[in-house]
Amino acid sequence: MIEEIDKNRIPRHVAIIMDGNGRWAQARGMDRSEGHVEGVNTVRRITEIASETGVEYLTLYTFSTENWNRPKAEVDALMHLIVIAIERETPDLIKNNVRLNMIGDTSRIPAEAYNRLCQCMKDTSHCTGLTLTLAISYSARWEILDACRRFAADVEAGRKKASEMDCDKAFEQYLTTSGMPDPDLLIRTGGDHRISNFLLWQIAYSEIYVTDTFWPDFTKEDFLKAIVNFQHRERRFGLTSDQIK
Repeated sequence: MIEEIDKNRIPRHVAIIMDGNGRWAQARGMDRSEGHVEGVNTVRRITEIASETGVEYLTLYTFSTENWNRPKAEVDALMHLIVIAIERETPDLIKNNVRLNMIGDTSRIPAEAYNRLCQCMKDTSHCTGLTLTLAISYSARWEILDACRRFAADVEAGRKKASEMDCDKAFEQYLTTSGMPDPDLLIRTGGDHRISNFLLWQIAYSEIYVTDTFWPDFTKEDFLKAIVNFQHRERRFGLTSDQIK
């Protein structure tokens, strides 16, 4: 499928809602945590193929703020798995010139896990290829409210004027994704047709691709199919087809 890809129309930024780990495990009579373990292997191969195809930014919905409401044992296992997996993969990230980034309400992440993740980001900070962003303890509503609070604080302190919030770019400076392009393509695995509080501001004009395939079964070929599907769409951004042509 690599040959079907138009190298001139590669999405700069792909965001993925990695859904279906628990259901994948339960369908096999396994504990839900086994699905998360297998999902880590998928992260590795999708990061590899994204980098190979020339994607510049890959953002993965790793752990939402709503996930904190799951059973404590599952939450603890997820936090442990995330840290162990990233530490294990860091040498390969460096080898493949992939820079690690993290967005979300980091104040809720356990201190040990947060510090170890920060070390991984520091170790890959010199890489200049694909930027792999993990959305951990992330909520789009939290992000937007936090951006509003920080802008209000700047106004109150005299660093900004309310009138300066006059365009999208002015507001985007306060988002956790500041400096990153908006996702061109949003992929959701697991078959559900919803956004689940992910990058609500940033995906305003993203192309959305949903597959019934559970995340642990999502292959490099599946990723390429999503890219080919994206490349066959007409992106109008509110204009007409004639205007685009």
